[in-house]
Amino acid sequence: MRARGEHWDDAYRAKSADQQSWFEASPDTSLALIERAAPGLSSRIVDIGGGASRLVDSLLARGYAALTLLDVSAVALSIARARLGDAADRVRWVQADVTSSAPAGPFDVWHDRAVFHFLTEQADRDAYVAALERALPPGGHAIIATFAPDGPERCSGLPVCRYSAESLRDTLGGAFELLESRRARHVTPAGREQRFVYALFARR
Repeated sequence: MRARGEHWDDAYRAKSADQQSWFEASPDTSLALIERAAPGLSSRIVDIGGGASRLVDSLLARGYAALTLLDVSAVALSIARARLGDAADRVRWVQADVTSSAPAGPFDVWHDRAVFHFLTEQADRDAYVAALERALPPGGHAIIATFAPDGPERCSGLPVCRYSAESLRDTLGGAFELLESRRARHVTPAGREQRFVYALFARR
């Protein structure tokens, strides 16, 4: 955890949160899929690798009341907490590496736009899927976004794995049913285009 945490701490110290390549002013695709998967405002939602993302702000504004945000970077979490002010008390904050210390569930929705494509080692992917299976009971939903096959091969100085919805389904295994997928075009603050795949799964 320390090596990953230090990498992302350094990234957040090097640039402001709204200048990071993954920054979205409004995480519209994530919100649309979460609202499909979690129509009830009491739904238990965990954002894996949420960092300083604005997703938690948007979910709070919509009235979701059972939110957990996990990230390996203490710096990223501190940025998000400071931005939310008093509203930060309505979120459970977890500093952890999901491949070694996943948050205690159960959750109704598992959301990840930041972590899975960085897991280039099979052991890390296996640990992630095991954590997902433990945290998400049958009937729960997972929303995982990764770089698409025509997306970047590296991000923040690190290699990534690129996925189609089908290859992501195959990687997660038979415990998950692919319900929907969407391609998305993300433009970074520096003006570069990145292609993503978002996939919504149901836990069997």
